[in-house]
Amino acid sequence: MADTQANNPLHGITLERIVTELEAYYGWAQLGQAVSIRCFTHDPSIASSLKFLRRTPWAREQVEALYVDMLRDQNTSDR
Repeated sequence: MADTQANNPLHGITLERIVTELEAYYGWAQLGQAVSIRCFTHDPSIASSLKFLRRTPWAREQVEALYVDMLRDQNTSDR
């Protein structure tokens, strides 16, 4: 059963951590361009983003996909 999540890069990572790391990596302006949602473009904050993303599955999926892409970028630049 422990192997079921072995290849899932999001396993054990909270949504708050995802949004915080994305904001630190991209900044709000670039994050708003990558995922066009109001909570990233108009008076952005971690709290408002979390509230929206928890209620909106399509937006959360886009943010999680961007996070996985960011992790890949970081891994390739570390080599």
